[in-house]
Amino acid sequence: MALHSAVGLSGQDRQKSSFTIPARATNLNRHGAAVQLQRELVVGSVVVVRNNRGTEVSARIVAQLGAREGVPTYAIEFIEEGDGAGNFWGITFPPKS
Repeated sequence: MALHSAVGLSGQDRQKSSFTIPARATNLNRHGAAVQLQRELVVGSVVVVRNNRGTEVSARIVAQLGAREGVPTYAIEFIEEGDGAGNFWGITFPPKS
């Protein structure tokens, strides 16, 4: 969906430094999103995503989609199944076909 949401992201960056920073999630879907943040991440690494309601889920970095004005954008997919990931965005998605 062409919606966006402010999130918090925690994990390790390319230099193996731990971080917890705000990020912007776009293209929200039931399986993940694209996230923009001021860190270089490693594809395949796992991060923790926190929404504005305090719900946290683990997600895998699946690709770097590009960068705008020096801010990288990554595709993430939720690792966890169930209520945490299924309703993470607080959106009712259309039923699966």
